[in-house]
Amino acid sequence: MSDNTKITVSRTIDASADAVFDVLSNPQRHAEIDGSGFVRSDEKSNRIQAVGDVFTMNMTGDHMGGDYQTDNHVTGYSKNALLAWQTAPAGTDPKGWEWVWELEAQGPDQTLATLTYDWSKVTDPELLKKVKFPLVKEEQLEDSLAKLAEAASGS
Repeated sequence: MSDNTKITVSRTIDASADAVFDVLSNPQRHAEIDGSGFVRSDEKSNRIQAVGDVFTMNMTGDHMGGDYQTDNHVTGYSKNALLAWQTAPAGTDPKGWEWVWELEAQGPDQTLATLTYDWSKVTDPELLKKVKFPLVKEEQLEDSLAKLAEAASGS
């Protein structure tokens, strides 16, 4: 489902909510589950443990002229249920786009995973001129869920 300020996709994953959350809360595994092709690697970040944590990722993309880094500020955290962060170019404050992962156990070995890419809080007119949202398409988000399913079932 998408509208003009966010895209939401869902998938049932054949793994426990704990196993899925274990992958999501480990920035070292984010390149493995990225469907956009932008995430290259983690910049030695610790496991995500609370709102307020910040983790840094090594990225690449033509929209930023090649390689760059992002700081991801954790805005939502509930073990095995929710993980959300706002992304910003490294060393800057978040600009308003957010990634929200919601997990709902469907039994001991199945989890409904929902990923929302939300840019509704982006208000900077210069940024809106430079970046054409959505930067990541619905199909890429669905690919992230497929990669997460593979990673969580084998983790």
